[in-house]
Amino acid sequence: MFYFTKTPWILKKFYSECIWEIPSKEKIIYLTFDDGPHPIATPFVLDELKKYNAKATFFCIGKNVVEEKNLYRRILDEGHRVGNHTYNHLNGWKTDDLVYLENILTAAKFIDSKLFRPPYGRISKFQIRNLNTKFGYNIVMWTVLSGDFDTKISGNVCAEKVLLKAGPGSIVVFHDSEKAFDRLRYALPIVLKQFSEQGYRFEKINL
Repeated sequence: MFYFTKTPWILKKFYSECIWEIPSKEKIIYLTFDDGPHPIATPFVLDELKKYNAKATFFCIGKNVVEEKNLYRRILDEGHRVGNHTYNHLNGWKTDDLVYLENILTAAKFIDSKLFRPPYGRISKFQIRNLNTKFGYNIVMWTVLSGDFDTKISGNVCAEKVLLKAGPGSIVVFHDSEKAFDRLRYALPIVLKQFSEQGYRFEKINL
């Protein structure tokens, strides 16, 4: 499985309409969690964040919000931010444009947010333009991928990726999903602890 841990400049330039980082002179990191809510992974994440008074942004799948309404409410009640991650985790490169946009709008019935992250980071220019201009979404990508979705690596490797590559203003991706949980539950506490000890704080995305 090939993927960039840190997003190269050429991708940022090609998708310049998207948000890849939030420049900051302060020690702030923006943790994000994709694919939830999940009945095991999401409560774990929320409990770990609470230990450090950390805030984060959860890019939720619409059908999971429908199935886990109480967890979705808990995310908001504890001061975090949510974003739209489509209703069925669709790949924008493999989905008809109108079907893709309709799927996002279906998710929007259950996810009250103008933040959007495309599953797999795969989205067309047409889709971006429509989400930006017609529907008013801010499309949030990332600076650093933890790789917690990669079953061939360990949780320790995921933590090292984030610790080595993230810095002030970085948007970091984890996944509160069943697939990622074995690595997430190891990596997230390390990342929170070590960055906190370095004087960082964790904030939700406010756009």
